[in-house]
Amino acid sequence: MNWTATQYEAANRPLTAVLEAVPAAAWSAPSPCAGWSAADVVAHLLETQRHFLQTHGADLGAAPEVPAAPAAAWREHSERVLEAVADDAVADTGYDGHFGPTTVGATLVQFSVFDMVVHRWDVARAAGLDARLTEAELDRVEAGADGFGPALYMDGVCRPGVEASADADRATRLLARLGRQA
Repeated sequence: MNWTATQYEAANRPLTAVLEAVPAAAWSAPSPCAGWSAADVVAHLLETQRHFLQTHGADLGAAPEVPAAPAAAWREHSERVLEAVADDAVADTGYDGHFGPTTVGATLVQFSVFDMVVHRWDVARAAGLDARLTEAELDRVEAGADGFGPALYMDGVCRPGVEASADADRATRLLARLGRQA
C-alpha cells in the first residue's frame, strides 16, 4: 500500500469498529453534529469522500445505501476507496486545491482522514460507545485543525469553538476547538 492508503486504513480500522458496534436503535440518535443522527454522520463521510474522489476521476461504482445499513455501507465504501487510492495514479493526481497545488492523496489524508477520526468520536458519542481518541489521533486532529487555519470554521467544516474548562484534558480542549462538548 502507498502512503495515502496506509493513512486512510489507519483511520478506517477504528472507525469501522465503532460503526459495527452501533446498536440498530442508536443509528437515529442525535450526534454532536447539530441536526445529524449517527447515520447522517456516516452518510456525510461517504458522500464527501465519493464526491471528492469521483471529481478527480476515481471510479467508486454505485453508492451504497446508508439508511438501510450504515455500517455495511461504510465497509463497502471504504473498501472501494482503499482500492482506488492504493493506485498511485489516483493518489498522485495533482490539482489546484483550496490551499494551493496538491494531490488527491494529500487532500484525502488532510481532510478525509481528519474527518474520519473526528466523526468516529461523533458516532461513538451518539451511540453511547467508547469515544476516546488516542494520543496519535489527537496529534492528527490538532495538526489538521492547525493546517486549516481560519478555513476550519467555514460552512460545512466545523462549528465555532466552544469554551472548555480550565482543567479540561487535551481531548476535551481539542474537541471544544472543533465546536464539540466532550
